[in-house]
Amino acid sequence: MEDYFVHESSYVDEGVSIGSGTKIWHFCHIQKGARLGENCILGQNVNISNNVKIGNGVKIQNNVSVYEGVELEDYVFCGPSMVFTNDLTPRSKYPKGSKGYKKTLVKHGATIGANATIVSGITIGRWAMIAAGAVVTKDVPDYALMAGMPARLIGWVCECGKPLKERLKCRDCGREYKLEKGLLLER
Repeated sequence: MEDYFVHESSYVDEGVSIGSGTKIWHFCHIQKGARLGENCILGQNVNISNNVKIGNGVKIQNNVSVYEGVELEDYVFCGPSMVFTNDLTPRSKYPKGSKGYKKTLVKHGATIGANATIVSGITIGRWAMIAAGAVVTKDVPDYALMAGMPARLIGWVCECGKPLKERLKCRDCGREYKLEKGLLLER
């Protein structure tokens, strides 16, 4: 008995693993070899390509394609219509296939805003937040708040998602952080 939900308009290829409690909504396609964790939510028109690994508690909003070479750890949030790439130099006439795809890793708890673009071959750190419409072209540190085209560090965010002020203490949840060698660490 299946303990996940797949809307009747969606396609799930053979050889896919779907964790319990996961919900796959309208017009999605989950391709061969993909692995989805438990309690994920895939909105309308989501494509998960071959061999993609998605952790537990991941939320992928409408109109997102997660291409081969991309991995999402637990509790990642992908906003509506955000974009992953997997080839830095694509050519229709000279396809590279999966051997040419660059690996992109989105770490635990990171958020990617609506319409953001994530260029392949980078790592987005734990609990980082990518602003809507940002274009990320390089690695992102843990807890970083990134915005712009290309995206640049404009501040830091708490694990709970609130921007941190100068004292690096969250006014909402009380977590405290410190900057050490340009990286934000929880105290």
